[in-house]
Amino acid sequence: MSRVVIRTCIGCRQRASVTELLRVVADPVADSAPISAVRTIFPDPRRRAPGRGAWLHPNTGCVDLAERRRAFGRVLRMSTPTDPTPVREYVESLIAH
Repeated sequence: MSRVVIRTCIGCRQRASVTELLRVVADPVADSAPISAVRTIFPDPRRRAPGRGAWLHPNTGCVDLAERRRAFGRVLRMSTPTDPTPVREYVESLIAH
């Protein structure tokens, strides 16, 4: 019997299997970066990047909801502003294909 791993989407707050969700991570901060610098959020489709991750349905609606609710910074435990543009571009490229 195989175990199904369930996570919660940070956009719509619905629970789903990890195979249905996209993992996102924040970029690592360099020591020379100012504390107030904007942190970029990147997609992690292979689910292997180091660090704290968050889970999101790969559709623009969930990305919009997560952005509107400021869920990226809260879930990834960051006090600095976040920029999810790479995540949005990745999701839009998935939809285009």
